[in-house]
Amino acid sequence: MEQFENTVEVDNSQEQDAREAFKSLSRTANELIIGQNRLMERLLIALLSNGHLLVEGAPGLAKTTAIKVIADRIEGDFHRIQFTPDLLPADLTGTEIYRPQEGSFEFQQGPIFHNLILADEVNRAPAKVQSALLEAMGEHQVTVGRVTYRLPKLFLVMATQNPIEQEGTYPLPEAQLDRFLMHVSISYPDAAAEQKILNLARQQARDELGELPSAPVLVTQDQVFRAQTGVLDMYMAPALEEYIVQLVLASRDPGSWDSELSRLVSYGGSPRATIALDRCARARAWLDDRDYVSPDDIHAVVHDIMRHRVLLSYEAEADGVTVDQLVDRLLDLVPVP
Repeated sequence: MEQFENTVEVDNSQEQDAREAFKSLSRTANELIIGQNRLMERLLIALLSNGHLLVEGAPGLAKTTAIKVIADRIEGDFHRIQFTPDLLPADLTGTEIYRPQEGSFEFQQGPIFHNLILADEVNRAPAKVQSALLEAMGEHQVTVGRVTYRLPKLFLVMATQNPIEQEGTYPLPEAQLDRFLMHVSISYPDAAAEQKILNLARQQARDELGELPSAPVLVTQDQVFRAQTGVLDMYMAPALEEYIVQLVLASRDPGSWDSELSRLVSYGGSPRATIALDRCARARAWLDDRDYVSPDDIHAVVHDIMRHRVLLSYEAEADGVTVDQLVDRLLDLVPVP
C-alpha cells in the first residue's frame, strides 16, 4: 500500500512538472507571437491531443513562425516542407536508393520522419502528394515497396492554406480534411497588437545581428507524453459526454432541431468529430490548470472541429450561410447540461 502511494505521488509530481513546462511554453510563445493567442492555444491543444492542425489565413500572419517557436522549445526536430505542383510523394516519404557497392537498396527517409512538420500551402500540391501526407498522419507510418516504416512517437503536422490566389491549387477533398483534428481560421491582428509586432520585429532584427544562442528546450518529449496521458485522465461528467454526442448528431440531422436547417446540410460531422471534440475539450481544460471539463471548453473548440467536417448544401452556399453560423445555431438549440 505504501509503495502504491509513493508511485501515485511520483506520477502526480511528474504531471505537475509537465503542466508547469507547458505553462512556460505558452507564456513564452505568446510573448514572441503577438496577436495570435488563439492559434498558439490550438497548436498546444493539437500537441496534447496527439492530432494535426490545418490553419487557414492570409500571408504574413505568423503561421510559419508560430510552429517554429513551438518547435524550438520542444525536444525534437522540425522540418518545413514547401508544397508545390511538381512535388512527388517520394519527396515526402523518402525513397529506396540503390547501393552498387552492396548490390542492394537502402531506404532514405524523407522529411516526414521528423517530430514537428510544417506542410506549407498544402493545397498547392497534387492529390497523390496530399494523400501521402494524410496517410502518414492517419496511420502514423509510411509504406515504401513492401516495407512499412513507423513515424516518430511525437509527431505533429501543421498544414497551412492560403485563402487567396486559389487558381491552380488542389483543394483537399472533404473526406481527407476529416484527418485533421482542427481547422483554424486566423485573421489580422488589431492596431495595438500591430504596434507591438513592429517593436518586436525591430528587436528581433537586432538580436539576429548579435548572433544569440538558440533557445533552450523547455518541454521534453517525456513531459509531452505525460501531459497527453493527463489529458486523457481529465474528468468529464457523463452529461457532458452526452452533450458532445448530441452536438455531433445535430450536425448530421439539424432538421430534428429546426426544420428550416434541414436543407442546409449535406453531410454532418463523423465519429472523428465526436472523438476530437472530447479530446480537445479535455486538452483545453488541462491547459487551464483544471481537473475537470466544463461546457465552456466544448464551446471554445467546437467551431474549429466542425468547420471542415460539416459539408453544407448548395442552398446554404447560395444563401451565404457558413459552417460557423450553423454551429452557432446548433449551440443555441442543443441544451447545455
